[in-house]
Amino acid sequence: MGRSSKDKRDAYYRLAKEQNWRARSAFKLIQIDEQFDLFEHENPEKVTRVVDLCAAPGSWSQVLSRVLIKGESFGRRSWVEKKRKEKEALAKAHTEGAGQDEEVDDNGDAGLKPRANVKIVSIDLQPMAPLEGITTLKADITHPSTIPLLLRALDPDAYDSTAASPSALRPPHPVDLVISDGAPDVTGLHDLDIYIQSQLLYSALNLALGVLRPGGKFVAKIFRGRDVDLIYAQLRTVFEKVSVAKPRSSRASSLEAFVVCEGFIPPAIHDGLIGMEALKNPVFGGAAAPRPTSADGNLSQEVMDGDTPLVPNGINLTTAGAVSTDSNQLIQTRLLHSDSQASRTPEPLAHKPVAEKFAVENRWIPSFIACGDLSSWDSDASYALPPNHVSLEPVQPPTAPPYRRALELRKEKGGAYGKTRLGAMGRA
Repeated sequence: MGRSSKDKRDAYYRLAKEQNWRARSAFKLIQIDEQFDLFEHENPEKVTRVVDLCAAPGSWSQVLSRVLIKGESFGRRSWVEKKRKEKEALAKAHTEGAGQDEEVDDNGDAGLKPRANVKIVSIDLQPMAPLEGITTLKADITHPSTIPLLLRALDPDAYDSTAASPSALRPPHPVDLVISDGAPDVTGLHDLDIYIQSQLLYSALNLALGVLRPGGKFVAKIFRGRDVDLIYAQLRTVFEKVSVAKPRSSRASSLEAFVVCEGFIPPAIHDGLIGMEALKNPVFGGAAAPRPTSADGNLSQEVMDGDTPLVPNGINLTTAGAVSTDSNQLIQTRLLHSDSQASRTPEPLAHKPVAEKFAVENRWIPSFIACGDLSSWDSDASYALPPNHVSLEPVQPPTAPPYRRALELRKEKGGAYGKTRLGAMGRA
């Protein structure tokens, strides 16, 4: 959380410190939950195991801790519950007398009980201050070595020292929700930033494919670009419903949005592999395990001739796996789920004419939903500071910010680019 003049006039920046949030991004998850009911408030037992990727500084993990572990409510849901309690208490006071007020309040608070058997794991490459009831891992979600660490953190009893490697087993208790608020350090080159963000999303999706239960949910940040509908279509192959959400606390001038995927459909290719071994070869990209080299150390791969058909005649493609006409030719097919067979065509879409390749029926665009109450604060507006305003300190400063060395060098040089009049001695 910055402390510039613009940040001080940002309403969500001030509210985050007043409500004890580590960052203003906590309001984004709260507003997404208001729209999509991520935490299943009517059925609390459906969401008890959650994985938070790219969690630092921990604002989204704070929301998970206070909603799932402590049983609190925020946003419009909290306001509705407060009004309901006041109305019920007023009605009881008129009908039964003031002696029943304490009992009414106790009954109203009964709906905000902490959930049982909650397990939350937060992962980030940067160190993060600990939170109550949350397991924190310092790891890189783009590296395959993070997979066994995540599985051990989710089920420490299942992967003890005597058990096999976590990468060779299926998770005994899948998670209900995977969220990711990660984004790269933007360079200003929009095409490059969008590409790096998409690769980060694929890495988060790769972990989600291995730990989500059937019907689970996945939420991740995305930068909306020119061909972003390709990512939407890929997500649609493994989720029943995909939506794009723009919380009101997210600045309209920003390209960021959040993909909300509901109804997870486990890919069928995992059925033919040994549990988490399938995660070593990601479905949609990301970091894959290195392939074994040949005896002569050649890493090249033989490519079929142009005259060789992509799908030989007489080959049955009803099952996923490897099919071939002889021992020298191998074609690999990977079906995502049982419905994938209906969309298979003899000729790939990339080989079709341009007019047919970019036809309307070949592009799928999800619904774009604006989350948050219209009467709430505008994230792009600069509000005047109230009289006698006292700026609060950040709730949790970064434990090891990557920009600390840059600030030290700037101070040694006497300011930005060494152009200050007084220099380092004057600034000290």
